Parts: sequence; C-alpha cells; structure tokens
Amino acid sequence: MKAGVSSYAFGWAVNAGEFTPEALLDFAVAQRVPVIQFGDNLPLHRLEPAALDNLTRRARAAGVDIELGARGLTPADLNAQLVIARHVGARFLRFVTDAKDHEPDMDTIAGILREVAPVLREAGVTLGIENHDRFPSTALRRLVDAIASEHIGICLDTANSLGAGEGIREVLTQLAPVCVNLHVKDFAIARVPYLMGFTVTGRALGEGMLPLAEVLESVARHGRCGTAVIETWPPPESEMPATLAKEMDWAVRSVRVLGGALGKLASTTVA
Repeated sequence: MKAGVSSYAFGWAVNAGEFTPEALLDFAVAQRVPVIQFGDNLPLHRLEPAALDNLTRRARAAGVDIELGARGLTPADLNAQLVIARHVGARFLRFVTDAKDHEPDMDTIAGILREVAPVLREAGVTLGIENHDRFPSTALRRLVDAIASEHIGICLDTANSLGAGEGIREVLTQLAPVCVNLHVKDFAIARVPYLMGFTVTGRALGEGMLPLAEVLESVARHGRCGTAVIETWPPPESEMPATLAKEMDWAVRSVRVLGGALGKLASTTVA
C-alpha cells in the first residue's frame, strides 16, 4: 500500500485560491510522497491542455502517480473523468455519488456502475465509491457485492461515516474487504461545554482518536487497497495566513506519521 496526499489535505488553501495542482505535486516531491490525489476541489479537467500535459510530464519524471476524484455520479461525468484518467495515466478514480441537487438512489448508482464496469476493465482504472453521510456502510457493501467487479470498490474515508452515525470499527467490518482506496483522516470527538451533545473536529494524523494501525491492518488484510491518502480537517484560525500555515504543518506531520505506520505494517507483514 502506497502513501498519498490529497488536495483535501489543503482544503483551506484551495478555497482561498492559494493552492494549485502544481503545488500539490511540489509538496509530494518535497515530502517524498509517491501518490497525489486530485479531489473535486482541485479538478484537473479545468486545466488548459498545455498545463495538464506539463503536470503529467513532471509527475512521471518525479515518479509520482496521479489519482483522480470527482463528485456527483452521472454517466457523463464518469466518462469525462475517464478521459482525464487516460490522459494523465491515473489508475484510480474516486467518486462521491452526491452533489448539489443530485442525490441518486441505490438503483440508479448500481445501474451506472454496471454499465461502466467493462469500460473500467478495458481502461485499467479502478473506481472507488466514497462512504459519505447519506448511505450506511451496509448499503455500500451490498452495492459493491452486487456489482462484483474487481475494478469497483469503496474509497473508505475514516471519518465521513460519523455523519451516518457509524464508528470506524463498524465501517471497517463492512467496507475493509472491498476497500480499494483509503482516505486517512484523524479526528476528535468531545462533549460540548453545556454537556448536551458532542463536536467532531479534525486532528493531525496520530493526534486524534483514529486507530491508525488497526485501520491499515484491517484494510491491508484483504489485498485490494492500493493507496492510503492523507486528508485533513483543520479548524480555522482567526486569520487566513495562520490557518494556511497550520494546514501545511498538519499535512507535513500527517504524511510522516502515515509513512511510519505503513513502514511498520510492511515489516510486520514480511516478518
């Protein structure tokens, strides 16, 4: 399993217009991360052809693999992303099924996936449907099992299913066997001062409640997950420059923690 970093490790910088696809590649090269994943917050289809070609050449020269991410599962958007995947040599594509004013039901999603399965196989691309707030992990597992394609699985985000009322161990039980990509995101849950409720906030990897070693072992056991990709949820500071500095610090530290954990996993597996 290779370590990666997502554009969602830099959500504040992207939103502020302070981060580009080239910047994500620069970060990966500087931190020796072998995979970069461009999410829907930093989509490659918006680049001019020359810029996309340059990014692809630089990534190949640096030995950095490109992965893609998109939101709003429709046949047209899926096919458009596959065109980009072929162009940049991406072997993995992650999709969040929902977008603004677009919440397809399970039958619609299943129909789209059945149609695209042969295309994915021909292109050598694996599609990961990300666990998000609307569908419980049991429904996602049934979906993947029903499609039964080696090129379709789950992009398992370690925090998203909290929004569906599910903890990480419940999610792992259902989705680890069909996980083809892992979004490694740490978090903390704390009771509010007036005691009636909880808040969920992000943490740098290794500083929250995520049982990282257990997650990696559970996913690796099934042999389908190719990459573990860093994402973060840093709470903002009072001013944007401080927020961006914090976000960068979290990304650097999180990458180091993930690299160490993957190294231990590999040594344990070999032993």
